[in-house]
Amino acid sequence: MADTDRPLTILYFAWLRERVGRAAEELSLPPAVATVAELVEHLAARGPGYAAAFANRRSVRCAVNQEFAPASAALHPGDEVAFFPPVTGG
Repeated sequence: MADTDRPLTILYFAWLRERVGRAAEELSLPPAVATVAELVEHLAARGPGYAAAFANRRSVRCAVNQEFAPASAALHPGDEVAFFPPVTGG
């Protein structure tokens, strides 16, 4: 399999997992999806659960390959992308 054919692994945590209805999935993306922001738009269009999960994009954090990533971060075949709510400590 060519490197460009490797799907993304997408992980969902906490209430995002509940709304999407799964903890993880592998997804091959169309060429137009090249950044985290474009991935979020693509996911939100997949159905009501995804739309609900990403309704307030400002409250969703993202990590690419276990590093916090901004919406402008580029995605590459085989990346692991995790979405989670803000974390609080105390």
